[in-house]
Amino acid sequence: MFKAIVIEKDASAYQARLTELNDEQLPEGDVTVRVSYSTLNFKDGLAITGKGPVVRQFPMVPGIDLAGTVETSTHPRYQPGDKVLLNGWGVGETHWGGLAQKARVKGDWLIPLPLGMTERQAMAIGTAGYTSMLCLMALERHGVRPDQGRVLVTGANGGVGSFAIALLAHNGYSVIAATGRPEEADYLEKLGAETIIHRSELSEPGRPLGKERWAAAIDSVGSHTLANVCAGTRAEGAVAACGLAQGMDLPATVAPFILRGVSLLGINSVTQPYLRRVEAWSRLCTELDLEKLTRITQEIALTQSIQAADDLLQGKVRGRLVVDVNR
Repeated sequence: MFKAIVIEKDASAYQARLTELNDEQLPEGDVTVRVSYSTLNFKDGLAITGKGPVVRQFPMVPGIDLAGTVETSTHPRYQPGDKVLLNGWGVGETHWGGLAQKARVKGDWLIPLPLGMTERQAMAIGTAGYTSMLCLMALERHGVRPDQGRVLVTGANGGVGSFAIALLAHNGYSVIAATGRPEEADYLEKLGAETIIHRSELSEPGRPLGKERWAAAIDSVGSHTLANVCAGTRAEGAVAACGLAQGMDLPATVAPFILRGVSLLGINSVTQPYLRRVEAWSRLCTELDLEKLTRITQEIALTQSIQAADDLLQGKVRGRLVVDVNR
């Protein structure tokens, strides 16, 4: 038997609870992983609380990230004892995820844990840090360089925003951080932000085209914020969009795109090709100051996950939540 968070739904109720399962209940897959750590992301918060249509089938074990040790495998890439990690691929949505002491998944969804990185560190980074690195890589492919001007990061106090600031600063970019919590300015500056602005400058309906304020941006907010970010981007700049905390809508015009040549780069962190996932995690291992993880990470037990999911959606959590599934 092993412990897991299980979400169930019937005609009268939607409920997440801590329970025990056995190996026979695990879904199909060619690799069984004994999970060491998972995380709580915004999507996990929506799944556990039922405040968003994340879970597609029931019962469901949430958790879009996991890191652990291969227990059994028929996949040619993995053997028992291998350290592995997983982000995305529908786990926690259509396939049982990482908020459990065991997971059975497709080996093609896994990558080896980078050398020099612990399982806890990998989950302190999690989908949030991984997505931030994908955003940086997309901006680089577009040709964005540090000498072209400042880069804006929205949702700066969240997981994606925190990592985006740290990664951009490490690579020599001057970072503007937009946050709704100006009292956290010291935290953001220690991560590498040079300028702090209030999110209210971006979160309300704005002009189709504004003053050119930044060369590029990483946005995890969406809606009016993303529209204003695009409107304030310099000619031939780029915006990497990876989230929808404010909303899925995009109340914008084509003005930034056809009058300034701004590019909007969509970031899909769920189904990236294997080699790109390996590259992103390899870079995270070498370019991220792992000591900074202590500033942006809190560790909780599996038993605390349900309450923490609600706190996460209410904006009470700074940075990352790592879940030790074995306590």
